[in-house]
Amino acid sequence: MKEISDIIQALEKRNYVADEELATALFLVLKLQKPLLIEGPPGVGKTEVALALAEHLDAPLIRLQCYEGLDSATAIYEWNYQKQLLGIKLQEQSHLSVEEKERHIFGPDFLLERPLLQAISAKDKSPVLLIDELDRSDEEFEAFLLELLSAFQISIPELGTIKAVHRPYVILTSNRTRELSDALRRRCIYHWLEYPDHQKEVSIVKKRLNGIEHQLAEQVVTWVQQLREQKLNKTPGISETIDWAESLMALGHRELSRKAMEQTLGTVLKSAEDIERIKTQL
Repeated sequence: MKEISDIIQALEKRNYVADEELATALFLVLKLQKPLLIEGPPGVGKTEVALALAEHLDAPLIRLQCYEGLDSATAIYEWNYQKQLLGIKLQEQSHLSVEEKERHIFGPDFLLERPLLQAISAKDKSPVLLIDELDRSDEEFEAFLLELLSAFQISIPELGTIKAVHRPYVILTSNRTRELSDALRRRCIYHWLEYPDHQKEVSIVKKRLNGIEHQLAEQVVTWVQQLREQKLNKTPGISETIDWAESLMALGHRELSRKAMEQTLGTVLKSAEDIERIKTQL
């Protein structure tokens, strides 16, 4: 379809190399306005999908970074208690009733919008909402998301229900450190993002690093893909591939020699044990 090829070309202009399968998933996100759940190992570019999509749509990107212990209050909204206390002091001499004072201090001026409420209450156009590394959050928070992804509305007891005027485009990512629920998966389009093959990763490096010689890009990608086959403490992702190639270029290397590797292993490997292991293999 022309629309899918247009998405591929648009993302390439923004230095994101997408295949037809991912572009099709993004096309369905735009057409059906269903959330997209992207799973895959760390470092394959899951987060960058949302960044590229927001740039392509010229839409605001709203990001919620998940972590263990994240609760709905932190993700949705909080009241500005310091401002409320100040407001109460200023009202001490007023003749307002208790109900009127409460309505004032629990009004929109005292509300701190967090990412989910920001996405729901967007006024101008549909934003891209990135819920990043959802697998790091608790099951209770995941359960809360089910209602949000179904109705795209949030209830605030003091203000009522806020419904999305412009429904956000939602991208959820997971490194699969735990299994997400079937209920969540049913609400989403699903895409598995794997490490790229050799040719695609070379294309990514050359897209990101203008002027890199083809031979150096080939050698770096070949080595990184060999490293991924070993049992390392941290498997290098695409960003490490790019960092390694960029470091070699900065040092004036035009090919990947043993000396060049020993100088720059810290840009692709992120633990002392991994670096020592690979140095012994050299």
